Amino acid sequence: MACPICDRPTDKAFRPFCSKRCADVDLGKWLTGSYAIPAGRDDAEDGETDPADEDDGKLH
Repeated sequence: MACPICDRPTDKAFRPFCSKRCADVDLGKWLTGSYAIPAGRDDAEDGETDPADEDDGKLH
C-alpha cells in the first residue's frame, strides 16, 4: 500500500501514511477544506416540504 500523500511505502505506525509528516499534511487538508465529502441530495430540491418546517401563522 502506498502513502496517499507522497506514494512511498506505508509505515505500520502511521498507516495509511508513511510518516507523521504525511499524516499531518492530510489532516491539514481536511481542516482547511481542501477535502470535502459531497452532501446528499436535499429533500427541498425535489419539491417536497417537511410539514414541521411550514409556518402555520401562529406565533411561537
